[in-house]
Amino acid sequence: MEKSETEFESKLIPIMREGVEVIKMVCFQKLASSLTERYPDWDPKFRTMLTGAVINEIFGITNHQEPFASFAADNQARVGEEIREFAGHCPDMRIPLTDALRMQALCDRMSNVADDRPLEIAGAAGILIEERDLHLPNAFLDMVRRIGRAYGLVIPPAPEEKAS
Repeated sequence: MEKSETEFESKLIPIMREGVEVIKMVCFQKLASSLTERYPDWDPKFRTMLTGAVINEIFGITNHQEPFASFAADNQARVGEEIREFAGHCPDMRIPLTDALRMQALCDRMSNVADDRPLEIAGAAGILIEERDLHLPNAFLDMVRRIGRAYGLVIPPAPEEKAS
C-alpha cells in the first residue's frame, strides 16, 4: 500500500466514525422520544438508561461502567424487545442506521477489528435494509450532514467570504 493511500485511510476512518456517531446520537434522540410517548409514566432516568442500553447493543458497544453494566444485564429482555420494535417505532431511521452500521463495519475492517455482531443484531431485528447498496463515503457524509443539521447536531460550515 502506498503512503498516500495509507494517509488517506488514516484520515477517512475517523471522519466516517464521526458520521456514525452522529447517526447514533440521532437514533438515541428518536428512541428516547418514542419511549417517552409510549411510557410517559416510567421514570425518566429509567427511560434514558434503557435508550442508552438499546443504542449501545445495536452498535455493539458494551459499557462496563456502573450503573450502566448492571442496568443492561438486569434489563436484557426489555433491551431485546426494544431492539426488535425499533424499526416499527423509528422507521425513518432504518436507512441512516443501515448505512451507519455498514460504515462502522467497514471502518472496523479497515482497522483490523472486524465485528459483524451489530449487523447481525440489526438484521435479525428487521432494522437493517439488506437490499440497500453500500454508499461511497461522500454520500454517507452528505446524509449525515443533512440529518445532523435537522437534529441540531451538526453546524453547517459558514459560507466563505469572497475577497474584494
